Amino acid sequence: MTPHASRAPYVDSAAGAAVKAADRAHVFHSWSAQGLIDPLAVAGAEGAYFWDYDGNRYLDFTSGLVFTNIGYQHPTVVAAIQEQAGKLATFAPAFAIEARSEAARLIAGRTPGDLDKIFFTNGGAEAVENAVRLARLHTGRTKVLSAYRSYHGATSTAINLTGDPRRWASDNGSAGVVRFWAPFLYRSPFYALTEAEECARALQHLEDTLAFEGPSTVAAVILETVPGTAGIMTPPPGYLAGVREICDRYGIVFVLDEVMAGFGRTGKWFAADHHDVVPDLLTFAKGVNSGYVPLGGVAISAEIAATFETRPYPGGLTYSGHPLACAAAVATINVMEDEKIVESAAHLGEHILGPGLRELAERHPSVGEVRGLGAFWALELVRNRETREPLVPYNATGGANAPMAAFGAACRRNGLWPFINMNRTHVVPACNVTEAEAEEGLAALDAALTVADGHTVR
Repeated sequence: MTPHASRAPYVDSAAGAAVKAADRAHVFHSWSAQGLIDPLAVAGAEGAYFWDYDGNRYLDFTSGLVFTNIGYQHPTVVAAIQEQAGKLATFAPAFAIEARSEAARLIAGRTPGDLDKIFFTNGGAEAVENAVRLARLHTGRTKVLSAYRSYHGATSTAINLTGDPRRWASDNGSAGVVRFWAPFLYRSPFYALTEAEECARALQHLEDTLAFEGPSTVAAVILETVPGTAGIMTPPPGYLAGVREICDRYGIVFVLDEVMAGFGRTGKWFAADHHDVVPDLLTFAKGVNSGYVPLGGVAISAEIAATFETRPYPGGLTYSGHPLACAAAVATINVMEDEKIVESAAHLGEHILGPGLRELAERHPSVGEVRGLGAFWALELVRNRETREPLVPYNATGGANAPMAAFGAACRRNGLWPFINMNRTHVVPACNVTEAEAEEGLAALDAALTVADGHTVR
């Protein structure tokens, strides 16, 4: 574990008010009705905590947006960014520079199989955009299959691949996207009773979808290895291997989206390592440098890379492989090795979060299911355990979402900043959160779940 110097939150309410006023006057926030939001003014952060200008400190069980895998303000990574800024703050992507080359080498050394070529982007959505472009150009086909209950980003192609309601306003009929149901036993669309049944029926459903779409028209199948925002549903044993076999049979590119699950989050460098599956393309971002400087990318197989050996790849970004971002990635990966952060995430899931969350579920009727691994968990909150009715309706807003809003407010009153999506709360702290910090978060969840319990039907 990395010790962090204790930086006590200070109080400067006037400064906080000024930050808030400027934000409300000029910042246009994502995914929001601008007049209905009230952003917290953050004064600082360190390790697993952040604080506001009024001296309130929060244990961050969101890791930002599930990207601060090594916590906030890690001194080694901050120093690496400062050193790189003094040496070479920026440079165009067509040149070979040390930070970029070393970041690519370190990433390629940890990706599964022969994913040894790295195309750098500025984030996860751009990684997905380029992965799909690579697949379409490599195969000469256009269609891409993606799952419901997924999130792949907010750029044009990525949002159309996404399976949650944020896609609806941007849907169009020419995107070339076909959706299918991936496995999720707790809410099985296949009426399965066991993981084995869910796996077999989900694979058959994918086969049937391909048959009716025409396999020869499909460029790629894209899956989050472990869906993140959509609910942290770990795939049943054999499912990803089955998708790999289907893709191989039809010459379809298999893309795994590891933007959220990658770089230690699940207790392995990549979630694919839990399943011994090697995709053709793997997208990453977030944890690659703990979000300190925007960075993402696509890890590319030898076969697809060979397609562009003498044929130009028609894509690029001004800031591809930005020196500051790559220096942060080099430092982050080295920190993760030196401090055994991947191992820490595995220990956290097996011995602290997993048992602790399951114990909460035994005592709180609002918890329908606990699922996850490593530092990547979700609690499915329900009104009734027997019927599995969600605590709030799908995509609820306003009054319909009141039970989850009350749960979130209770978390914050207890010094915990929760990750809430629909009827779920996700437990996604920094991968190097201490056992004491994890226990603190579990205690705050325990108190907040009592509020959720008040909305159940027994």
